[in-house]
Amino acid sequence: MEFINSLILRCNRKHAAAIALIFSTSFILYCLMNSSDQSTPKMDNVKHKLKVEIGSFGQENIETGTIEELEKSGDDPLRPPPQDWIQEQMKKSIEFRGLSYGETSEWDLCGSRTYYFHNISTVYTGVPKTGCSNWIEALLRADGDLKKQMDPKKVRKVHGGISGRHRLSPSGRMLRTYSNEDLDKAFSFLVVRNPWTRMVSGFRDKVSSEETQGGAFRGAGMAIVKKMRGIEDEKELEKLYPTFAEFARWLVIRQTKGKVDAHFAPQWKTICAPKVKYDMIVPLEFTANLVKEIWSRTGVEDLPILKSYDQTSDPRIQSSALKAKQWLMEIESETIEKLYKIYEADFIMMNYSNFTDPNFPLPLQR
Repeated sequence: MEFINSLILRCNRKHAAAIALIFSTSFILYCLMNSSDQSTPKMDNVKHKLKVEIGSFGQENIETGTIEELEKSGDDPLRPPPQDWIQEQMKKSIEFRGLSYGETSEWDLCGSRTYYFHNISTVYTGVPKTGCSNWIEALLRADGDLKKQMDPKKVRKVHGGISGRHRLSPSGRMLRTYSNEDLDKAFSFLVVRNPWTRMVSGFRDKVSSEETQGGAFRGAGMAIVKKMRGIEDEKELEKLYPTFAEFARWLVIRQTKGKVDAHFAPQWKTICAPKVKYDMIVPLEFTANLVKEIWSRTGVEDLPILKSYDQTSDPRIQSSALKAKQWLMEIESETIEKLYKIYEADFIMMNYSNFTDPNFPLPLQR
């Protein structure tokens, strides 16, 4: 019912009464038809039929089919897009920023979030909130630094000294030992993610009250509450956590000023392209389908990845996608528009679906 109310509020007041009657009637019929199933959620996010085309958030919603209808049509949204299509999307994203996607290999300019694992001859750029901690842990095992899989609750330790020596930091050992030519011969890849689910993941992992395996940014969470609610008392702030809506509005303010942590910043700011061209770009939503190919390219055995990244599961019904749909629909359209503009290059990077699309959070390949 919250979703219905939010739609009504966004409509012209002139038509609000009529729309309220239509939705109320539909909702009553829906409840009657599903009264025998006590497990039915308040809002069926999986079968939600509204869609807003990426880049046209201000336009009217248009009808599309449910997930089941799309699958019956012969479209297979769970099939990973080919790399040539992905590379073309990366080119479009880079050109959108006014740059050219060439054949340069300036790995020495990539920075400390890019790693070189020399024993398996693999370069990896870890974009925050795309499963990078889990990938670094797996690559450390593949390269021989770790003898066994880490406890998921301790996985953030991989960002310390154990992986530090693999970073392509300007003053690091890797760039003193290996040249751009050496690094260019290695297999290189990165993982990217739908900006909406990445945003929700950043909120849940870093500033919400939810207990997660990541390191919480408690200070940032308190700062958000202080800014958005005008609360100054430090003792009171220690007990409070921001809502997702407050976090979203805070992001707009911080991104506009260019002051935001990499976990919340657009992904293109971490990705090394166009300084380099990656051999493989992996949408996180298809990691389960592509993990074997990644390991085959490194020349090592098929290693498991921590958490659910190597488990077969429809990303459209995972908790991050369902929460993103619910929370984003509760935010005013003006804030959504501003957020889209901030992350527009990331959306273009994989032609990512909007949160109102039945195939959210998958790339739109059609």
